[in-house]
Amino acid sequence: MKSDDQARFLFGISLTDRPKWQQFLICSSGFFFGYLVNGLCEEYVYNRLGFSYGWYFTFVQGFVYLFLIRIQGFTTKQMVNPWKIYVKLSVVLMCSHGLTKGSLAYLNYPAQIMFKSTKVLPVMVVGAFMPSLRRKYPVQEYVSAVLFVGGLIFFTLADANTSPNFSIIGVIMITGALVMDSFLGNLQEAIFTLNPDTSQMEMLFCSTVVGAPVLLLPMILTGELVVAWKSCSEHPYVYGVLVFEAMATFIGQISVLSLIAIFGAAATAMVTTARKAVTLLLSYLIFTKPLTEQHFSGLLLISMGIVSRLLPDSKPPQQAVKSDNIRRSRHKEENISSENTADEEKRPLV
Repeated sequence: MKSDDQARFLFGISLTDRPKWQQFLICSSGFFFGYLVNGLCEEYVYNRLGFSYGWYFTFVQGFVYLFLIRIQGFTTKQMVNPWKIYVKLSVVLMCSHGLTKGSLAYLNYPAQIMFKSTKVLPVMVVGAFMPSLRRKYPVQEYVSAVLFVGGLIFFTLADANTSPNFSIIGVIMITGALVMDSFLGNLQEAIFTLNPDTSQMEMLFCSTVVGAPVLLLPMILTGELVVAWKSCSEHPYVYGVLVFEAMATFIGQISVLSLIAIFGAAATAMVTTARKAVTLLLSYLIFTKPLTEQHFSGLLLISMGIVSRLLPDSKPPQQAVKSDNIRRSRHKEENISSENTADEEKRPLV
């Protein structure tokens, strides 16, 4: 778990003065709400309407994000980081969103779940080697991640009627999205760590402004821009669905950034993976699908992963210890400086 003394707010709700479990609950609730609505909208647009324009939809939703951020009162005058910091992050973010949405045209939902559920493992590996983080996770967290991922894949494969449908193009796209995701959370955590004054609104605003033009290249090269424009013009109500989805996803995005800022990328990846498990379980409960022994085995592995993650660590994470040492060093330097200033004031003037 990441230590962070910087004041954090989530849509006007103060997170700083609350215990960790309340911070986690509030941020996770916002994320679950936003992305459960996102999943329903994607199911309707991609499967019911047969529209598969992932790059174009991501591009349109970016403008909705900018509008909502402006309503929240954020302006460029409130930025604390230079624009160049967000270039790499924006490319990774837009590629991740575009590849994830586009893969639904070639993979069914269970297949995508199988790939995306493994995200927590590469996130932890990249975080351990990223120079600005160098996070050292205890063996307990790796075991928890393996159990959780294995249980979710086991649960997904248990449904014989909706078995994963693989396409080489879809596999390439979702693998690319997985690679991007492994860097995305760690890059965001690195920015929050290097400059704790960075706000969630600034992160999303700059990522969208810099990243939106990046989406034009694949849309033009693949011809998706023209085709998607014509299709959506013939069915303008699709834009209404996209706007509604973007509003819900906006809540989820800000909540995810809050989780990353407070708890780190790996813990956030566990939450995002848990959302997939909840979505699958709700589909069975709502539509009264029969649960088999393999389903319960998957749920058991998921529960074991969650319980092992919640067990107290024997040693504090090195990243947290390193942050505490830096904070103490700065505090010591400030005290020495103030003492020297006081001594100089006490000296008689000659």
